[in-house]
Amino acid sequence: MSGYNLQLRRDVRKIHPPRMLPSKFTYKIANVNAHVPMNGKQAQSEQKIDKNHLEIMSMEICTIMTRLGYGEMMRRWRVEKYREYDRLMNARSLNKQGNAVTYITAGSKAEGLTCYLESDWDILFVLTDVLCVEADINLLTISDDIDVFRMDTMDTRVYSGHCRLLQERPAAHARYDIITKALCDNGYGGVLLSSSLLLDEYAESTLTHDANLEHHERAGPSMPDTYGGILHTDRVIALRCYCPSILQRWADRRRNWPLPTIVQKVVSLGAFVTPVGFKGSDYKHMEWRICFNTGETELVNNLNDTQAKVYVILKMILRDIIKPNNKEITSYVLKNIIFWQAENTPQTEFHSRSLLYWLHNGLKELRTAIEKKRLCYYMIPERNLMEACGMHDYQQHKWVADITDMLEEGPNVILRLEKIRKAIVASPEPMMWFSKKRMELEMLELERSIRCVEIGEKNVELDDSDSILEKISSRQCDLLIQVAQRMFLNVSSANQLIDIQNRMLM
Repeated sequence: MSGYNLQLRRDVRKIHPPRMLPSKFTYKIANVNAHVPMNGKQAQSEQKIDKNHLEIMSMEICTIMTRLGYGEMMRRWRVEKYREYDRLMNARSLNKQGNAVTYITAGSKAEGLTCYLESDWDILFVLTDVLCVEADINLLTISDDIDVFRMDTMDTRVYSGHCRLLQERPAAHARYDIITKALCDNGYGGVLLSSSLLLDEYAESTLTHDANLEHHERAGPSMPDTYGGILHTDRVIALRCYCPSILQRWADRRRNWPLPTIVQKVVSLGAFVTPVGFKGSDYKHMEWRICFNTGETELVNNLNDTQAKVYVILKMILRDIIKPNNKEITSYVLKNIIFWQAENTPQTEFHSRSLLYWLHNGLKELRTAIEKKRLCYYMIPERNLMEACGMHDYQQHKWVADITDMLEEGPNVILRLEKIRKAIVASPEPMMWFSKKRMELEMLELERSIRCVEIGEKNVELDDSDSILEKISSRQCDLLIQVAQRMFLNVSSANQLIDIQNRMLM
């Protein structure tokens, strides 16, 4: 173990850990021994030592994050597996429903940044035969089987990044009852699609009485469910959106990141609208939010290893330290901070030695966003992500003060994050062993999910007779027994092994 990792482990065991660095934790670090008179050469030497110390600590934390399952290889593997899962789900949907809905994994799962049970599985359900278009789009290029809605973004009552949907051309053969039931007269001879009515209809149509499935109260456009008491999902219905002018304005910005080929790919992925209006609007029941879920997933997947780890650590700080009660601040705010960092900075500045510097920078940007209640949406800068976020004055003052304390605390703020703190305290060899077992368990669980969809697509009864599922179960059992033995646990039932697995995958 390196001396710096050993120092981290010593510090975390103390009730009042001393600061490893002076309060201003940047590359221009103040002299630790400022009270001692020094000449110019001595001061430069001290600053160089502090900078080297910070860079070595950054590399140590990068290594720990990899062991915790946030490394580049594991991240890429997850991305591919969730894409494979989506492909199989959509093939199965095509066989059963004629491709009425497209299934898209979004959020942290699509980005490969969370373990199997670590966070909610965000899923977009996109109605295939509906398209929303900007003004001046030639409808003759769109199939008659598509229900077309015109995006009204020019109405002064509509907040930036949102729109109202006017029915431009009904489909020749109507297919969606939920669309028909959500249509409203706008009072001027036009027909509007109500976001709140469509959401109500969709929620009603998807209610089930499965004993293993628990439905939760709706949160904005999201319909949360829990499967088997452990797997949390967020379902969001969405409509495809063709808005080339919005995407072109984003593409035309001068930038350091991403590469031009990725910019064009993001443009080609298009956009969606989801049934949620601006919180502060009197007309929110008729408004839709413009989203770029697949494009933003592509952007996150093009962050380098250090940027992705800074993003994950910021999310840990939000969850473990800031702890917003009602999503006043969300991980989506943090994602946009990371995007702006990347666009405005040469990529060569993001490396394992600079992780703590960019974490510090991200916290400063978050503090500014909270203090000013302003953060421009990366895709549509006119939209303020902090507008009508529900943050009260006392929360604002507290969180600004908390983040200021974190900035002054320097690298030791890492020790306040339970997951990282436990990894620092753990001895390297057992930590490495456990990390490998946990990652293999996660891989097996994702392979199991994929295999279950494959069997369902073939209309084969799902049971334990499938040889691939048998091999997966057998290997999972072997791994869990090894973990139980290493932890000196007496395991007497399969349920205890399942409990160990669930805890490992959270």
